[in-house]
Amino acid sequence: MPDWEKSTLFRAFRHRNFRLFYMGQIVSLSGLWMQRVAMNWLVYRITGSPLLLGTVDFMTQIPVLLFGSFTGAFLEGRNLRRIIMICQTISMLHALTLAVLTLSGVVEYWHILILAAVIGISDSFEVPARQGFTIRLVEDEKDLGNGIALTSTLFNVTRLVGPSIAGMVIAVVGEGICFLMNGMAYSATLTALFLMRFRKPLVTDQVRKSVLEGMKEGVRYVASFLPLRNYLGAIALVSFFAFPYMVLLPVFAREILGGGPRTLGFLMGATGLGALAGSVRLALRKSPVGLGRIMAVSCILLGFSMAAFSLSRMFSLSLVLMACLGFFMVSTLVSCNTLVQTLVDEDKRNRVMSLFIVCAMGITPIGSLNAGWLATHIGAPATLFAGGTISLGIGLLLLRAWPSMWALSEPVYRRKNLL
Repeated sequence: MPDWEKSTLFRAFRHRNFRLFYMGQIVSLSGLWMQRVAMNWLVYRITGSPLLLGTVDFMTQIPVLLFGSFTGAFLEGRNLRRIIMICQTISMLHALTLAVLTLSGVVEYWHILILAAVIGISDSFEVPARQGFTIRLVEDEKDLGNGIALTSTLFNVTRLVGPSIAGMVIAVVGEGICFLMNGMAYSATLTALFLMRFRKPLVTDQVRKSVLEGMKEGVRYVASFLPLRNYLGAIALVSFFAFPYMVLLPVFAREILGGGPRTLGFLMGATGLGALAGSVRLALRKSPVGLGRIMAVSCILLGFSMAAFSLSRMFSLSLVLMACLGFFMVSTLVSCNTLVQTLVDEDKRNRVMSLFIVCAMGITPIGSLNAGWLATHIGAPATLFAGGTISLGIGLLLLRAWPSMWALSEPVYRRKNLL
């Protein structure tokens, strides 16, 4: 028996399709994080404006807010693997186009803005599809929480590796090579998706409801169940006030800490290291019991770490605080994801997970735009301090409501044999 089948940490690796997807994502996500650092640095180098930096992030993620609920209902009963493959191909072409524009020296801000909107529209379909696809990769729902946490671990390992490589690549040969490397990396996930085999058909025979009717039903379902309503509401507020911190990191790297692209890479790498630790911690959990409390406490400590980072003027202290911020950010996000995935009824999964994506990602671009605008008026440090303080308050409210939410969640977990 392979070691992962005996391990608590790697339970989801018992499933072949999950292993394939995981291996492909190691390469693809490393390239994605390289591109994210290169994109932020390129925009700030061209414009020197925190507001325009925030606008690019806004254009990348606003389609998730605009179309997220629609795509969740649209995806019901469809072949999610095919949709993800189409979206991955679009992402590959997006990265290669950026590479050509940058390496040829003709790239302008409006090019980046248009391409950001294109990839945002693709992500509004791919991200909800991935959420619904995850449960197909992990055939035993008892391993689902472990699969989500391992996926987050991978995301954060690459967050650690990708920015560190990107900082060095940008300093030596420029941003264009980062975009080229990312474009080539997408082939790994496409190959993994092609090699997967499924026991059950990916396309169901269920009668599809109209998209509008499906959207309404998903919203009504969430609104009628207090735990889902509170968890999604809390993550939406945190994604507006706290998650946009990343868009201001180039400002901190250059203006506050007096560094360059390598400083930015180290800051993002520190966030990834902390996030990796948070993911591993959650991957070791065998049960969803207590996750609501962990989410609340993590939200409180996320806010504290962010406020403290905004006050730091020492590079070494800033790195430590960024690691703490990453740890509590991923603990908040993965806890919420696992709670929603395990509480939702199977026939409403795509619609509810699309609402999760809207709350966790779709709200962030508005927060990024707001953070960029605030930073131009009151400065980046004051902007992050305010966001951290608000996040802390949200966590306190969630912690106060947790006992009543657990009382409603426990019967669902017993029915699903997850306790």
